[in-house]
Amino acid sequence: MTNINSDSTIGLTRSVQGLRARVSSWRDAGQKVALIPTMGALHEGHLSLVRAAKEFADRTVTSIFVNPRQFAPHEDLETYPRNEQQDIDLLSEIGCDLAYVPTPDQIYPEGYQTAITVEHVAQGLCGGSRPVFFGGIATVVCKLLNQCQPDIAVFGEKDFQQLLVIKRMVRDLDMQVEIVGAPIKREDDGLAMSSRNRYLSEAERKIAGRLNQIMREASKSMAKGDAVDDTLKKAKADLLEAGFNNIDYLEVRHSEDLKPLGPEPLSDVDLLYARLFAASMLGKTRLIDNMKIDQ
Repeated sequence: MTNINSDSTIGLTRSVQGLRARVSSWRDAGQKVALIPTMGALHEGHLSLVRAAKEFADRTVTSIFVNPRQFAPHEDLETYPRNEQQDIDLLSEIGCDLAYVPTPDQIYPEGYQTAITVEHVAQGLCGGSRPVFFGGIATVVCKLLNQCQPDIAVFGEKDFQQLLVIKRMVRDLDMQVEIVGAPIKREDDGLAMSSRNRYLSEAERKIAGRLNQIMREASKSMAKGDAVDDTLKKAKADLLEAGFNNIDYLEVRHSEDLKPLGPEPLSDVDLLYARLFAASMLGKTRLIDNMKIDQ
């Protein structure tokens, strides 16, 4: 394990062996370890996950790996933003202990043949429009958890369905790690922070914040008793009028099992668990968001 540059205080390793050696030394010292898996192109949303992890653990490991198995052939694997040095510098500034930046062969060695499939919670929403996505997510996260063996792993609630998929996988496979969801970090206009936001043109960026705003209006409407279907129809029309190309989905689901809710007004029991999920295209950028339905 080496530092990435002379000014950095963060450790860097690109191998499973180096990762396990460092984690083992911390365990020998009686320290608790947290893992924050990322694909890099870090922003304040990612950094908030590291800060959250530091509240639960003595040591933090942030992995950076652009996982090819979660991209379909027509998606943005080749153009996905990458800036390793900047990522390492940001992690160093907030006191992350180790960056795990594995080479591809450390994750998928030659002859690799195994995949993880999670049913039910991986279906619909993003699983409907991106059929290879959650299989790729589950596989790479399973690998990273096994390689690091952390006590805790932290994921952002922006990818809420992904969070449920990972929790289900960990539960079903009896993995000894606690999965923690951290709140969504937002820009001043409410846009959920995402590495893909940098794809937006200046004009598109001015429109993008309307996704969150329209969702909040819909959430308040349903919380006060308006019918789910009627509210969602209005919200979809508002998004298209605001300048979004199309709506992939705008749905109300149960926050624990993703069961669809509606079409009538939500009951008091439903409101305890109801969550609004959205994915919409703005130019060439796919934006996703979700929020609890309340006032």
